[in-house]
Amino acid sequence: MTAAIIWLIVGLVLVVAEVLSGDFVLVMLGLGALAGAASAALTGNPIIDVLVFGVSSAGLIILARPALKRKLLSGTDVRTNTDALLGTTAVTISTVNSAGGQVKLAGEVWSARSLTDTEVIEPGTTVTVVEIAGATAVVSSSP
Repeated sequence: MTAAIIWLIVGLVLVVAEVLSGDFVLVMLGLGALAGAASAALTGNPIIDVLVFGVSSAGLIILARPALKRKLLSGTDVRTNTDALLGTTAVTISTVNSAGGQVKLAGEVWSARSLTDTEVIEPGTTVTVVEIAGATAVVSSSP
């Protein structure tokens, strides 16, 4: 049982150390060490424990790490905050012109103004958010 505790400690230390590296190698080795701890608790054979650690760590590094990194890096295209509102639709709740007005956008009431100086949008009209300027949604009734 002592070997299982050592494997467990090593595994946890590696997983925690991953926070500093951020490259998904140490966490894979840590998970391999946790598999080694499980093997040590079940078999008590150090040769099998090392083999379980090696195979599981290699498998995780070769198979899981690339997929995890791909998933992490693919998230860079995700729009957040006000950028996520661009192109969405809103409904005017008061007359919107170049001087101002209000729209219901993403469940909240926003200050709004029309995209052009001549555009006047009546209440109840569905509009498209073209830009967010500060706390004001710049909207247009044309698609």
